[in-house]
Amino acid sequence: MTIALTIYFLVWPVIVAGVLFVIARGFFRELRAAKREGRPII
Repeated sequence: MTIALTIYFLVWPVIVAGVLFVIARGFFRELRAAKREGRPII
């Protein structure tokens, strides 16, 4: 039981980091496209 909880506890940061990476990648892609087209991001 302890090993399962340890693995569960250690996997969450990996999942959060992955989601944050995907969101940031999309944001910076949109930011570059907006700068290229000369329009504001907001």
